[in-house]
Amino acid sequence: MVLRKPEEIEEIKRRFLEHYPQAHTELKYKNFYELLVAIMLSAQCTDKRVNMITPELFKKYPDIKSLADADIDELKEIIKSCSFFNNKAKNLIAMAKKVLADYNGKIPENEKELVKLPGVGQKTAHVAMIEYFGKNLMAVDTHVFRVAHRLRLSDAKTPEKTEEDLVKAFKTDLAAIHQAMVLFGRYICTAKNPKCDQCFLYDLCDSEDKRPIKSE
Repeated sequence: MVLRKPEEIEEIKRRFLEHYPQAHTELKYKNFYELLVAIMLSAQCTDKRVNMITPELFKKYPDIKSLADADIDELKEIIKSCSFFNNKAKNLIAMAKKVLADYNGKIPENEKELVKLPGVGQKTAHVAMIEYFGKNLMAVDTHVFRVAHRLRLSDAKTPEKTEEDLVKAFKTDLAAIHQAMVLFGRYICTAKNPKCDQCFLYDLCDSEDKRPIKSE
């Protein structure tokens, strides 16, 4: 695969920023604790499903201390409609216990410390930092991965290497572009039956998944 020329990358970037000027996560949260928990739950699960779970979850466990003290079976019962709920319940409690033990009950606000928490990998940490602090970081979920490859911004086989390609390509405005690519991939450049008739990047796309637009 031949990757994009610099001028093409700039045009793709311009259009993303123009079409999604206020893009942010669709997860519902009130503070950094709620955001991190919601992101942890969202792995291989839809934001819509997570938003159905979290009202009851945050009512019962409104902070790190209450989550650290949670009964795992009660927690599992609340999040059981979420994929991999058994592991997620274990990680949520372990994360809260570590925050209490090692960070005086305050969730660390930098990537180096965040990734030390159980259940928090680089992608989770980056999504949290992008959403809450607007950090110039990139995170690659299934939507971003698909869009990056369809637009020839990366030919990497892994999310980690794809992230490196996107950072190198765009350099700045990474937080905004990440949010834009997520929404674009979720609603327009979908895995099946992409909505090419709604795509503002149609003329720049030569993906094998591209669908012809019917003329009026």
